[in-house]
Amino acid sequence: MYLAYVTNTDRGATDRLLSAAAEQLLKSGARLSGVVQTNTECADNTKCDMDVRVLPEGETIRISQSLGTQSRGCRLDPAALEQAVGYVTASLEDAPQLLIVNKFGKHEADGRGFRPVIAEALAQDIPVLVGVNGLNKEKFQDFTGGAAEEIAPDLDAIIDWFNRVSAQRADAA
Repeated sequence: MYLAYVTNTDRGATDRLLSAAAEQLLKSGARLSGVVQTNTECADNTKCDMDVRVLPEGETIRISQSLGTQSRGCRLDPAALEQAVGYVTASLEDAPQLLIVNKFGKHEADGRGFRPVIAEALAQDIPVLVGVNGLNKEKFQDFTGGAAEEIAPDLDAIIDWFNRVSAQRADAA
């Protein structure tokens, strides 16, 4: 099983890192599946619009919703998230070399969202790279049984991990 995760405490840093990794891997010819997230700052500078791009060259889906200036609840649009999950699930049929999931968030911690896709990819021996924030790290560890490898939040570390995993898979084939 090839499962790794990155964590970065700076706002939006994990999203930017996974997006950069996906771009570099795609340029090198890697076959990817999954989603990467782009955050666009809003006028009030406290919230952002969240979009995910379905890999490799799929649709961009807005997964945040506007709840008004006084709202404090979760702005995730569950229907939009599930739309992205559906696209990614279908893409596993193309035998990608890597599944990237931008975040193991509250939905995944509760057994929804991309959690079943992660499990399916691992069952198909597809390596998985996930962004995990501090709030959900314990639930992620429970889900993975502690089997996930933590990678330094660095582009070179991610590329090195992917190359190592790819070589190990090729040797085992």
